[in-house]
Amino acid sequence: MSGEPRPGLHSERTRLAWVRTAVTMAGAGIGAAGISVRQDLVALAVPFAVAALAGAVLLLRTGTRHRRLERALRQRRPLDDRLDTGVAWAGALAVAAAALVMVLTLAL
Repeated sequence: MSGEPRPGLHSERTRLAWVRTAVTMAGAGIGAAGISVRQDLVALAVPFAVAALAGAVLLLRTGTRHRRLERALRQRRPLDDRLDTGVAWAGALAVAAAALVMVLTLAL
C-alpha cells in the first residue's frame, strides 16, 4: 500500500463534517433561543431559531448532497454546492450576530 487514503473516504469525511456542522448549528440555535427567552430577550430568539432551522435544513439535505458528491466524483465533474454553503453561512452569521447582541445586552 502506498499510504494514500482509499478512494471514497474523502466524500465520507466531507459528509460527516456537514453532519457535525448541521447538528451543532441546530443544537446551538435551539439552546441559545431558549436562553434568550428565559432572559426576556425574546427578539433575539428569532435569529437563533433561524440558525436552528438552517442546521435542520442542512441535516435533511445531507443524504442528497452525499449522493450528488459521489456522482460528481465518479463522473469527474465539479459539484455545485452553493445552496448548502449559503445556508450554512446564513445560520452561522445569525448565531454570531445574535450572540453579540445578547452579550452586549446582558453586559449592560
